[in-house]
Amino acid sequence: MSFRSIVTLITLVLLAFVVFFGWPHIEKAWVLMSEVNPWIFVLILPVQIISYYTIGEVVFSYLRQKGDLKNISHFKMTRIALESNFVDHIVPVPAAAGFSFLSWRLHHLGVRTSRSTMAQMIRYMLIFVTFVTLIFVSVVILFFDHKVNKNMVFLSLSSILLALLVVGFLVYVIKSKKRLAVLAGWFTKFVNRLIKFITFNRKQNIIKLGPVSDFLNEMHQDYIEIKHEKKLLLRPASWAFMTNILDVSLFFIAFLSLGYFINPAALFISFGIASVVTIFAATPGGAGVYEAIMVATLISFGTPAEIAIAGTLLARAILLIFTILFGYVFYQLTINKYGKIT
Repeated sequence: MSFRSIVTLITLVLLAFVVFFGWPHIEKAWVLMSEVNPWIFVLILPVQIISYYTIGEVVFSYLRQKGDLKNISHFKMTRIALESNFVDHIVPVPAAAGFSFLSWRLHHLGVRTSRSTMAQMIRYMLIFVTFVTLIFVSVVILFFDHKVNKNMVFLSLSSILLALLVVGFLVYVIKSKKRLAVLAGWFTKFVNRLIKFITFNRKQNIIKLGPVSDFLNEMHQDYIEIKHEKKLLLRPASWAFMTNILDVSLFFIAFLSLGYFINPAALFISFGIASVVTIFAATPGGAGVYEAIMVATLISFGTPAEIAIAGTLLARAILLIFTILFGYVFYQLTINKYGKIT
C-alpha cells in the first residue's frame, strides 16, 4: 500500500470516529444549515468566479510578460483555470493531473511545454509563499490570543518552517545545471525501472535522457531569466495574494451566512493544513479527507463543533457543485475541439 493510500485510510478511519462520537454535533449542524442567510450565502458564487480569474492571472500574467498569449480574453483565461480545477477534483492525484492538463491546454495555444511548466511552478510557488506569509501573520495574531490552544500555534509555526525548507531545496536544485543533470539521470532511470516493473519487462527505456535534459535545461534558463528580472514575479505575486484571500473568503462567507463570525486567522491556518494534507489524499479532490481535517483543526482553535461542521460542509458543497458542473461543460468542449489529452 502506498504512502498516499495509508494517509488517506488513516484519515478516513479518524473521520469515522469523528462521525460516530460527534453525531450530536452533526445533528445540530444540520439544523444550523437550514437557517442559512441566503443573501449572504449567494455571495460565494461571484467570489468563486473572481477567484478562478485570479488563479488564471497568476499563470497568464507571467506568460504575457514572456511574450505568450497576449491577446487571450479574460473569459477564456477564467475558463481555462476552471477546467484545470475541474480536473483536479475528479482525478485521485489532483496536483499532477491539473499540472499535466494545463500544460496540454496551453500547448494548443502555442506555449511551449517547458515554459508552461515553469509558469505553473511559479504559480504554485507564489501561491505557497504568499499563503505561508498570510499564515505567519495569522500565527502571530493567534499567539497573542489567550483563548487559542498554544500547541496548535506552535504546530502551525513548525509547518511553516518545514515548508520553507522544501521550497529552498527546490530552488537549490533548479539553479544549478549540474544538479539538474543529476536529477535528469535519476528521473529517467527511476521512471524506466518503474514502467519495466509495472509492465513485467514488456516495455523498457520508454523515457529518453535527452528530452528530459533538454526540458530541465529550458526550465533552468527560465529560472536564470527570472533571477535577473525579478520584476516578472511582481504581478503574479500580487494575483497570488488575492487568490489566497479569496479562497479563504469563500469559507468565511459560508460561516457568516450561518450567523457566526469566525476568527480569520484560525480559518487561514485550518484552510492551509487541510490543503496540505489533501495533497496526499487518494480520493478525488480530497473529498472526505479535506472536510475531516478542516473541521478538526477549526475545533482545535475553539470553533464550536456544530459550527465547524456546518460551515465547512456548506462551503465545500457549493464549491464542488459549481466547479464540477461548469468545469465539466467547459472541459468537454475543450476535449471535443482538441481531442484526447496526450
